[in-house]
Amino acid sequence: MAFIDYYQILGIAKNATEKEVKAAYRKLARKHHPDVNPNDKNAQQKFQEVNEANEVLSDPDKRKKYDQYGKDWKHADQFESAKKSQNSSSAGYGGQRRNSDFGESESDYSDFFASMFGGGSQGSGRTSQAKFRGQDFNAEVQLNFRDAYRTHQQSFNINGKNIRITIPAGIDHAQTIKIKGYGGLGVNNGPNGDLYITFNIGNDPEFKRVGSDLYFQKKIDLYTAVLGGDIQIETLSGKVKLHVNPGTQSGSKVKLKGKGFPVYKKEGEFGDLFVTYQIQIPESLTERQKELFMELSTL
Repeated sequence: MAFIDYYQILGIAKNATEKEVKAAYRKLARKHHPDVNPNDKNAQQKFQEVNEANEVLSDPDKRKKYDQYGKDWKHADQFESAKKSQNSSSAGYGGQRRNSDFGESESDYSDFFASMFGGGSQGSGRTSQAKFRGQDFNAEVQLNFRDAYRTHQQSFNINGKNIRITIPAGIDHAQTIKIKGYGGLGVNNGPNGDLYITFNIGNDPEFKRVGSDLYFQKKIDLYTAVLGGDIQIETLSGKVKLHVNPGTQSGSKVKLKGKGFPVYKKEGEFGDLFVTYQIQIPESLTERQKELFMELSTL
């Protein structure tokens, strides 16, 4: 796996303070955020890189491991454990290890990594060929509200890779799915990591979604509310005709069963659509219309 310089991504020095890390992250996150750069794949990739860099450098423990082990920082605990085991093994055979005042020498350190990653070492024949799983990748994907209503395929560019996945109908906002094996490459033939995609689903100007149910406000005129009548509304699955009962009050609700959002991974199942009536009061009445209303008010 290629080395990624998180300090370079955030544009900061290696001795940057936590405050400087946070400030650099906020500035770049705003600059490359998908909402600011819609349909810009390059900006989306930059946004992911900035998030990944911040996740590591803002955490003191992760940053310490990254500074010491570079691209292999996620395997720091395994390395330390293997080094202890190697030291114990050497002591058991009567060997002596010479450490400088600053710890192991550079050559000892390099030899250890070479043995861990298949570079090989000569002597005892006890070279370790430890396998390590690749790191997991995380990505955020913007999805249109109407697209989330249907099962469809979509291509993404994530961490420099083009992948095409099938997105099931009914996927929810902030829901995360796992794509097995699409993370970082394994070490020494170890398994690849996984890719976790979190979906950000935009709002719709007409429908409000709560789970698999939808909520919709329909304006009706005063005369239909008083006298009753038929109206037509546009649902996500097509037009529906509704009968308004005489004397309908503003704020009244009707439920259209099965006209809501698809239930995730349950083909053929849908939530309900709740329609709330909003009665429109007529404006700019003629003199004659005002007279008629006056007559009605005295009855």
